[in-house]
Amino acid sequence: MAQTWIKLVSETEITGSADSAATDTLVATCLAAAAAGDMDALFDLGVAYSTGSHGAPCDLIEAHKWFNLAAVGGHEEAAICRAEVSDDMTAREIAEAQRRAREWLRATRTDSRAA
Repeated sequence: MAQTWIKLVSETEITGSADSAATDTLVATCLAAAAAGDMDALFDLGVAYSTGSHGAPCDLIEAHKWFNLAAVGGHEEAAICRAEVSDDMTAREIAEAQRRAREWLRATRTDSRAA
């Protein structure tokens, strides 16, 4: 796996536990980078949620969502990880992850039009 920018976040900001503030910081930092066109940021969210690292809880639905969004943006490794995560999910969980990804895309498109 290539070195990604998420490793630049200090350990004082990200405690490694499922702490809400740390997760909020992770998500905010990644979304800001993604808004600037960094698909690695969305991939990093998928990694964090699939492994329960960087303050994020282990949540395969959220992991799939972020891997899916990164893959749609052209991140090849994200497509592979999305498939691997899918192996441990039910069809209902995958459908929920896809619904959340579509919802996120709709919300970001609406936000960008309003700006």
